[in-house]
Amino acid sequence: MPKVLITTVPFADKNRLPIELLRKENISYLINPIGRKLKERELVDMIADFDVIIAGTELITEEVMTQGKNLKFISRVGIGLDSVDLLAAERLGIKVSYTPDAPAPAVAELTVGMMLSLLRYVQLANSQMHQGLWHRYFGRRISEITIGIIGFGRIGQGVIDRLTSFRPYKILVNDINNEVEFTSMSWIQFATKEQILEQADLISLHVPLTSKTKNMICYDELKTMKKDAIIINTSRGGIINELDLAKVLNEGHLAGAAIDVFEKEPYDGELKDIERCLLTSHMGSMSIDCRSLMEIEATKEAVRFLSGQSLQSKVPMEEYDVQRQGL
Repeated sequence: MPKVLITTVPFADKNRLPIELLRKENISYLINPIGRKLKERELVDMIADFDVIIAGTELITEEVMTQGKNLKFISRVGIGLDSVDLLAAERLGIKVSYTPDAPAPAVAELTVGMMLSLLRYVQLANSQMHQGLWHRYFGRRISEITIGIIGFGRIGQGVIDRLTSFRPYKILVNDINNEVEFTSMSWIQFATKEQILEQADLISLHVPLTSKTKNMICYDELKTMKKDAIIINTSRGGIINELDLAKVLNEGHLAGAAIDVFEKEPYDGELKDIERCLLTSHMGSMSIDCRSLMEIEATKEAVRFLSGQSLQSKVPMEEYDVQRQGL
């Protein structure tokens, strides 16, 4: 009987279909018994007898794969692949799939929610009201500001789609593909990262974590931003240097920040003591529908693999090339 290790948590909390799919095919499974993101050593100790991992964001390194003597397939719940050593998987003959489309709407909507909260100081007012303090903040509207979007993939595009009804004053977009055009929307234009840092009132990051994007936003970049600007990261931890962000905020620069993803999770760093920094617990994809769809798609891929069917969401070779070239 094939065996599947489900490392991502939570799993099938809101929709039991993934479990039903595994049971229907008589596939043995184990859901992460620790109930949190696994450390590499924990996964090494756990993987030995399993044929498939339905994976979260834990590190799946060459050592993990080597210890998984029966491991033949990794089905990633989500879009980010920085936690999976794709080149080691390729060398070892381990196939990898992911669910790139499912989380995008939820992450985009959380991002817009963070924008509104920071622009209108909702998180500060809420915190102070619970302390018995009454203060009415002057905020800003989306239609009055310049927004910078760094990364024009599924989520970056989804954020822009959702901002359209707010009629933003201007949106500046930067992407690795510098041929992006927005001919039908005059208020959206391509810009360099430097232009976005200098001109935007609010910057939102939507890039994968690679050697090129790690610590992409550090002290100097943050200080280049307007004093009353806002920065949001719902992409990957490590793209903003968290210590530098805390330092800049403590110096009184920036009106606020919102961070959903962290270099080490669960997060326990300096940002938690800064009131105008809105923190959430890597919950961008955690709408009931999107999270359920991610789990169902990843499970269906596992079933397809174990039953000898063609995979529908294989990681494309471009992603392997990104790691091969150290991008």
